[in-house]
Amino acid sequence: MLLSEMAQKELIQVEDGVRYGFLADTDLIFNRKTGAIIGFEVKKKFSRLPFRNKEQEAAEFIPWSEIVLVGEHRILFGKTHSMGDFDIEDD
Repeated sequence: MLLSEMAQKELIQVEDGVRYGFLADTDLIFNRKTGAIIGFEVKKKFSRLPFRNKEQEAAEFIPWSEIVLVGEHRILFGKTHSMGDFDIEDD
């Protein structure tokens, strides 16, 4: 499957059924030496106060190992992690 085909798929967390948007809205994290996909960085937008328009972005990380299923229209995954939980530097 081409990455461009995967980009049109919606990301859904299996445990809670939370939608994380489309894969095209994420940043691909890969190993520069091997080309292996490490995971995807997802920026979730949220507001501190419900009556404020200011949004902050919190980066979350979906490791490739958390991908459960790549379906026709959706990608199901287990859990997100914070970017600090993973060493994404090249060895």
